[in-house]
Amino acid sequence: MEKFVIDGGVPLSGTVTPAGNKNAALPILAASVLTADEVVIRNVPRIRDVAAMIELLELLGVTVDWRGEHEVALCAAGVTADALVDEVVAERIRASFLLAGPLLARFGRAAMPPPGGDVIGRRRLDPHLDAFRSLGARDEIVDGQIVLTAPSGGLRAGDVFMDEPSVMATENALMAAALTPGETIIGNAASEPHVQDLARMLVHMGARIIGIGSNVMRISGVAELGGCTHDVGPDHIEIGSFMAMAGMTGGELRIKDTDPGDLRMIMLVFKRLGLHTELDGLDLLVPGGQDLAVDRDHGGHTAKVQDGPWPQFPADLTSIAVALATQSRGQVLIHEWMFESRLFFTDKLASMGANILIADPHRALVTGRTQLTGQRVESPDIRAGMAVLLAALCAEGRTEIGNIRQIDRGYERIDTRLRALGARIERVPRDGPPPAA
Repeated sequence: MEKFVIDGGVPLSGTVTPAGNKNAALPILAASVLTADEVVIRNVPRIRDVAAMIELLELLGVTVDWRGEHEVALCAAGVTADALVDEVVAERIRASFLLAGPLLARFGRAAMPPPGGDVIGRRRLDPHLDAFRSLGARDEIVDGQIVLTAPSGGLRAGDVFMDEPSVMATENALMAAALTPGETIIGNAASEPHVQDLARMLVHMGARIIGIGSNVMRISGVAELGGCTHDVGPDHIEIGSFMAMAGMTGGELRIKDTDPGDLRMIMLVFKRLGLHTELDGLDLLVPGGQDLAVDRDHGGHTAKVQDGPWPQFPADLTSIAVALATQSRGQVLIHEWMFESRLFFTDKLASMGANILIADPHRALVTGRTQLTGQRVESPDIRAGMAVLLAALCAEGRTEIGNIRQIDRGYERIDTRLRALGARIERVPRDGPPPAA
C-alpha cells in the first residue's frame, strides 16, 4: 500500500505525451482471443488495469511476449473451449467481461464471473446479454457465474439494438459479430474513440465494418479472423486531465501527438469553465497564467456541464471538470447524467476548501474560485482519484492521498510524469514517514 505526498501551489509546465487509451487497450487485448494467430499491440499503457487484463489472458492460455515498454505480442492458439476466466482477477476490473464476446464467438461458450471495477453507480450487464441473445446465444446463472452458450453451429448474424449506448456492450457485440459469418447490424451503438479503435483493429483482423464512429454499425463477420499489428490511439481522458491540471496550477503545457477530433467537446466544455486551449497540428497547447472564469449562459443564467454518450462530454472527465470548476470564478452546475455515485467523491474536495453543493446524486453546484488547502484524503476510484490529485497540485500546503492504486489503474507512472513538469510529488509507503518538506 502506497500513498502520494504532494506539496502544491507550483505551476506545472512543459511537454507531455499522452499514454495509449486505457479504454481502447482493454477490449483490444481481449480481442486477441478471437484468433489463433499472433496479434501485436503497440502503444499499450502500463497501468494496473492492463496488467490485470494481461493476467486474465495468460490464465486463459494466451502466450504474452512484451517486446518493448509499450508493445506486446499475444497468441491465443493455446486457448481451449474449457478455458475459465479467473474469478479473483476478474473482480479487479470491469473489463474482464469483455472476454465474453471473444470466448462465446470462437468456442461457443463462455462462463463469466461477476466483473469488478469502480463503484460509481449501477453498471448494467443487460445490454451485453441482450446483444448476445440477438446473435442466438442463451444465458443462465450457474454457481454465481453467467454462462453463455451459442446455438448448435455457432452464433448467427443478426440485428442488435442497444437499449442504451453501452460502450462495453457495443465492444462485446462488435467482437462477437466479427467472428460470426454474415451481416450483423448494431443499432444505438456507442461510438466513443475507444470503440472506434477496437473496430479498426477488427477490420485489420479481417472483418468488414461500415459506420465506424456512428451509432449504427454494419459488421460483415467471417468464420476465421487473422492476426494483425495495431497501435492504440492516444487517451483523450488523460489529455483532458492534463489540460485541467495546467489550468488549475497556472502552468503552460504542450500535449503532443493528440487526435484533435477526439478533443472537440472537451475543449468546448473546458472553455465554458474558462480554460482556453489551442491546437498546433496534432499538439494541444494550454497557455500559462490563465485567469479562469466560468462563461455564463446567454442571459446571465448559470452555466451547465452535462456528460453523455459520445460525442457529448465524456463521463470519465466529469470528476476532472468538478475539480477544474473549483478554480474558476463563478458558478456551474455539473450534471453527471450517467452514473449516480460518481459525484460522491466531492466531499474530498470540500474538505480541502471547495464550495460544492450536492443537489442530488446526479448534480452538483460548484462555486469558485476557492483556495484549496492540503488534507489527508483517499482516492475512491480512478477519475475521482485524479481529480483529488489535481486539487492537491494547486492547493496550499501538503496533501496526502491514500489508495493510490486506484489512480495507477488508469494513469501510467503519473507521479514520475508530473515531477518532469515541476510537481512536488512523492510516492511513499502508506505507513512510512512522509518526505521532508
